[in-house]
Amino acid sequence: MSGKRKDNKGRVLRTGESQRQDGRYTYKYTDAAGKSQYIYSWKLEEGDKVSAGKKDEPSLRERIRQINKDLEDGIQPYGNQVSVYELTERYIQQKTGVRHNTRANYQFVLNILKKEAFGDLEIGKVKLSTAKAWLIKLQKDGRGYSTIHCVRGVVRPAFQMAVDDDLLRKNPFDFQLATVVVNDSMTREAISRKQERAFLEFVERDKHYRRYYEGIYILFKTGLRISEFVGLTLSDLDMKERTISVSRQLQRTRDMRYVIEETKTDSGNRLIPMAEGTYECFRRIIANRKPPKVEPMIDGKCGFLYLDKNGMPMVALHWEHFFQRICGKYNATFKVPIPKITPHVCRHTYCSNMAKAGMNPKTLQYLMGHSDISVTLNTYTHWDFEDAKSDFQKIQKGKW
Repeated sequence: MSGKRKDNKGRVLRTGESQRQDGRYTYKYTDAAGKSQYIYSWKLEEGDKVSAGKKDEPSLRERIRQINKDLEDGIQPYGNQVSVYELTERYIQQKTGVRHNTRANYQFVLNILKKEAFGDLEIGKVKLSTAKAWLIKLQKDGRGYSTIHCVRGVVRPAFQMAVDDDLLRKNPFDFQLATVVVNDSMTREAISRKQERAFLEFVERDKHYRRYYEGIYILFKTGLRISEFVGLTLSDLDMKERTISVSRQLQRTRDMRYVIEETKTDSGNRLIPMAEGTYECFRRIIANRKPPKVEPMIDGKCGFLYLDKNGMPMVALHWEHFFQRICGKYNATFKVPIPKITPHVCRHTYCSNMAKAGMNPKTLQYLMGHSDISVTLNTYTHWDFEDAKSDFQKIQKGKW
């Protein structure tokens, strides 16, 4: 027994354990990859007291037990010491071939993590309560629900990657977001037919904004996504058959690069028939389009319908600004204000109008370019008491 190694308190040290001259304990072990690793603590057992000025941390033998448990379960010991920011960055680096707006979204999340103390936290210290507390903090700091939803949408799969790589046992972000933070985002609602008519009439009469009337009318009457609308070229319009071929989106990146992307879903590729009013608007757009000195070409596509003052295709941001200014001018003109209208509200309104008119749901799904009919039925259709009353009366009269 006298030959056994002991610490400065006379306690027998086990295999792999040792004590340095400064009193700190060390444990040497071999990881799953066959490499030697070391852990340290100022305490050998859980009940030990540390000297003044020394860090009170888990004892060496507590850590040894955790390491052995991790090795037995296939978890990489201390692989969970990577920071949340580093883990998220690793996850993003594996996402190749993503669209530019998705890449911008990833960078947005990294920028938030870089500013937050949570981003420096070791992933092994992030528990379920820690994750929830951080999201609650983001909302208290003024971050909107949609932003928090976006952040969690990146951080959650990053933690799942750590679970799959045996760095963690559980994903601390595996919970329903709505149970933690308040959904304070404004729901994008369709406007009524009366409001739609009033808005279009105002635009058509306005000396400045009537130049955009045809485009706004088309958005209301086709349900096109704004990125699909600005991506249309002359060759996409078959004026003889009166159809619109939708096969792409036009985007502009933050560094002002123009890019052509595929439609949002595979179902986004579609042919949309032109009603009479839509046909007339496209005819006027083509007739009034002044050929530029140099026709802009984006990824092999040219002949875009609307160009800005620099001779480049207008993008979604242009139209969002137009709608914002028109709404402001409308509400400054009339006593009865109009709700906030955006290009996406036009899409909601079109879908609701078609549904209320009795269009077959599968037909409407096709026209909207939705891959899932539940989106068509639950997200883009808005019903109220008057709609229910009208349908009920049709049934009573035998007209249903």
